[in-house]
Amino acid sequence: MGVVVADLARRTAGKAAERFLQEQGITSLPIDPRAIAEAIGIAVIEKPDTSAGVSGALIKVDNQFVIAFATHIRSEGFRRFSIGHELGHYLLEGHAEALLPVGQEMHQSQAGYRSDDKYEREADHFSARLLMPNPMFAQAMRSAGEGLDAIMSLASLCETSLLATANRYIEETDLPMAMVVSSGQRIEYAFLSDELKEFRGITWPKKGSAVPAVPTATFNRVDANVRNAQRENNESDLRDWFGGNRSVPLTEEIVGLGDYGRTLTVLSTDTFADDDDEDVDLEERWTPRF
Repeated sequence: MGVVVADLARRTAGKAAERFLQEQGITSLPIDPRAIAEAIGIAVIEKPDTSAGVSGALIKVDNQFVIAFATHIRSEGFRRFSIGHELGHYLLEGHAEALLPVGQEMHQSQAGYRSDDKYEREADHFSARLLMPNPMFAQAMRSAGEGLDAIMSLASLCETSLLATANRYIEETDLPMAMVVSSGQRIEYAFLSDELKEFRGITWPKKGSAVPAVPTATFNRVDANVRNAQRENNESDLRDWFGGNRSVPLTEEIVGLGDYGRTLTVLSTDTFADDDDEDVDLEERWTPRF
């Protein structure tokens, strides 16, 4: 899926979630996805025997729908996100028809931004906006601070996972920031704020590419760091992560995600792209020409 198409799909799914909350008269945080499902006639059950990598399922028997969520991940925030993800499959136009054609009773999902499938990605974006909708989330951000501390505070307020909260935070922030999710020495995905995208010549780390020689790579070499949800604050450089022509200092905040088995890295800088352009212009004006 191209970047422009993916961005449109993200915004469309998010708006659908916020519109649904408005229709239900829900105006305060935290949002309870289980209560929402049950209010519209969908039972929610645990599914402890879910296959590895499966977060939950949307089940249809006759005309009755059931949401099952996996229990192998102990994070309550992730479980809530998984329920929201299945609600996305139920409520987003075309999902139920595509994923549960005639004769098929169950669709198993991979929530948590791990799948490249169009329907899974849209359901992820739906769930994120369902649990952290605007204007409530944007208002909460104003008093939450910055960086990983802010993300942790918002995750507590919204009762959401760090991963999902980081996605929403990066989506809404007006600062140059990024989040990177890694497993071992491989990047699973990265998400850049609009302000960070303004830097010229940078590239997004590709799924499956190696974690560069940055503090996150060192952190991930110790399994206990991830397993015990350890946290470190370090520094790196924009070029280390994203390439480009300019050296821009980054704050690199790292936290292990426990039994989820991944690492969340939050990258931020006080330098904006237009500051970068001004520096380049100044350097060019003062560079001797022979």
